[in-house]
Amino acid sequence: MARPRDLIERFADRLAGLPLVRPRTVESLPIVVDRRRVYVLPTGFGLFMALMLLAMLMGGLNYNNNPALLLAFVLIAVAHNSLVHAHLTLSGLRLIALHAEPVPAGKPLMLRLAFEASGNRQRSGLELRAGEEEAFLDLAPGERGEMVIAVPTLRRGWLSPGRLRLSTLRPFGLARAWSWLRPDTRLLVYPAPEAEAVPLPDLGGDGQSRRTRNHGEQPHHLREYRAGDGLRQIAWKSSARADRLLVREYEATANRELELDWFTLGKLDHEARIRRLARWVLEAERQGRRYRLRLPSAVVGPGTGPEHRHACLRALALMPHA
Repeated sequence: MARPRDLIERFADRLAGLPLVRPRTVESLPIVVDRRRVYVLPTGFGLFMALMLLAMLMGGLNYNNNPALLLAFVLIAVAHNSLVHAHLTLSGLRLIALHAEPVPAGKPLMLRLAFEASGNRQRSGLELRAGEEEAFLDLAPGERGEMVIAVPTLRRGWLSPGRLRLSTLRPFGLARAWSWLRPDTRLLVYPAPEAEAVPLPDLGGDGQSRRTRNHGEQPHHLREYRAGDGLRQIAWKSSARADRLLVREYEATANRELELDWFTLGKLDHEARIRRLARWVLEAERQGRRYRLRLPSAVVGPGTGPEHRHACLRALALMPHA
């Protein structure tokens, strides 16, 4: 569950819309978080500490209390150093990779981001936020690590991860240091399959055809003997009558390739056709059938297996929207 955002976080989100906030446009990987794009604001606890230190300072000056003034200045120095430390925790980080496995529209896309910590500083308490979702990571000096965050998907096609916020509250929670990431990466979202199971297209009969093979169940015809034919295939009686060696050739049943055709779904609207074809692709894969996907702009296959399934679903996902 994502925690609610505090006042400072909401204010930081409003600042993101200003034209001077970096980055102004999307960036190609790797993305380096340098000191010019790290921003720092006090948290609610930090503001309370600032008011308390101000009261201590005013009280020490009013009563000329040197120990109180010394304590106030020491705490002010510690608070200032915590802000600098938070800034340095982010400065020098690198986003080196970003990817996600495609999912059907409506399911969360698990976005994986790989970070690398340069320099000799400990990077602890890193937080990544996308929308209302969060992920956390600690990195040792020079270490690489991965964050996984769920991104909601609403429609098929290409999805941009949008603006991501990398931040930290360390070391004392007095301030939040953050930087915006806008990777120039497109992620694929498959079309959502039809909710109800729909039988695969009718092939006529039992959906099977006859294919001639050397070994099978029923005799197909006789042919001339060829080198390599087994003795059990020779039709001895027929060979004696014909005065030459004849061999029985058998036939066996074999599954016909499925034709998943866009043009046979004329009664459905544009998106309903895509959902129906996506359901058929998944069902054909489940049954281990070879299939071909025929679309207005392309023909995919025939084939079977994960790569062919991905090619078909990708073609459906990238079809123009109605």
